Amino acid sequence: MQTVTFCVPGKPQGKARARTFYNVHLKRSMTITPENTVLYENLIKSMYMQASNGIYFEAGTPVTLRIIARFLPPNSASKKMKQQMLEGKSLPLKKPDMDNIAKVVADSLNSVAYHDDSQIAFMIAKKVYSAVEGLDITVEEYAG
Repeated sequence: MQTVTFCVPGKPQGKARARTFYNVHLKRSMTITPENTVLYENLIKSMYMQASNGIYFEAGTPVTLRIIARFLPPNSASKKMKQQMLEGKSLPLKKPDMDNIAKVVADSLNSVAYHDDSQIAFMIAKKVYSAVEGLDITVEEYAG
């Protein structure tokens, strides 16, 4: 079974909503994805490509996606509270929403890890506190 595990450094980001507007010069509506989202998707793609050794899940192959979003404890927390957060006794109940993090990861791996994110048959996603921010992502063939 093929498995690719990789890390994306930096603060986890969610997928921002696309912006739609009417362009008076072209006389039609246009939709753009915010630049921060495009840059973050490109970072995820490049980290996958570095770790994958060319592994690609062909169309029709079910895929499992595992995501752990790691956040720093807030500076305002006491030492005792920070220690509890790092031990997993407290979870980050803050933005970005986990579904938006999962969406940016799944969309960014289209045509890079798999043909389309509709191949994702099983997903596990979790937000935790950590001493180092980032995403831990595993993409593997679904085993049932």
